[in-house]
Amino acid sequence: MTTLITGASGFVGIALTEHLLSAGDHVVGYDLSPPPAAALQAYSALPGRYDMVAGDVRDSASLLQAMRHYAPRRLVTLAAITADSQRERSAPSSIFEVNVNGVITALDAAAECGVTRILHVSSGSVYGASGNTGARLHEARTALRPEGLYGISKQAAEAAALRLAQLHGLDLVVGRLGTCFGPWEAATGARDTLSAPLQVLQCARQQVMARLPRVGLRDWLYVRDAAAAMARLLEQPQLPSRVYNLAAGFEWTIADWCRQVSLRHPGFAWRLAATPQEASIQYYAPYDRASLCIESLQRDTGFAPRFDLAAAAADYHAWALRHDAPATSSRKEHHA
Repeated sequence: MTTLITGASGFVGIALTEHLLSAGDHVVGYDLSPPPAAALQAYSALPGRYDMVAGDVRDSASLLQAMRHYAPRRLVTLAAITADSQRERSAPSSIFEVNVNGVITALDAAAECGVTRILHVSSGSVYGASGNTGARLHEARTALRPEGLYGISKQAAEAAALRLAQLHGLDLVVGRLGTCFGPWEAATGARDTLSAPLQVLQCARQQVMARLPRVGLRDWLYVRDAAAAMARLLEQPQLPSRVYNLAAGFEWTIADWCRQVSLRHPGFAWRLAATPQEASIQYYAPYDRASLCIESLQRDTGFAPRFDLAAAAADYHAWALRHDAPATSSRKEHHA
């Protein structure tokens, strides 16, 4: 089975690629830049086949050529710019060019090339302010109230994808991805705020104190579980819903994560900041977003997360030892 993934060189794309290659699939990665050399080396040890196409997701001719050449049966739209407020002010159009127009371009090519299953990867950010009510976020019952241009663009992309799927008769499912962290995450220029777990690890590696703005409770999603959930949506022959939350189903805090990091970095120090201005770890919002409900995903696909806090910390540490993981990357791209 051949799957084309846009934004395949981002850390979520790499995790999904590893998962599919482990199952013996053929993956075509479409991105402006290739994944890190270490990731390519990891791919070579897996039973599947990987091909890389350098291209911009906004370039309809390039994307159509890649689909015609490789004839994928499945498509995953992962290319995105995860923007902070500074990029919102300086380059708002670029956010929509990639996050919305890039999805439209990919779906147009898929319709022409006979792709049989499309997974459009959206984000829990579409819930926005609804995440500040304390109630779990449900696909069908929770109002979408995105607060930033990233969330707004992801909501627009969802709506456009579902409409185009209806017009073209495409088998498309939307997966709203929870807050991911884990192997291969790095500063590439596509995500303006790295995950809080990685920020903490950077502090530990650099032997500087991590100062948390608050304990940071969230349903943090280990990226290997994210990949497994996405694969379930790709593989399931029939899905009764068009939209699913892809999340962990349990919560822990960044304070809990700091304790786990301390076990593996004995010199690491952390504390809660006395004031918001003193904090050195940046969260995505001034409040702790409510958890995404995954009952529909579990019922319809049988997905079960494997990595709780302890398991994620152990796996991430083992991965970092194997790869001597850097805190940043010199690659500049928007995973298009």
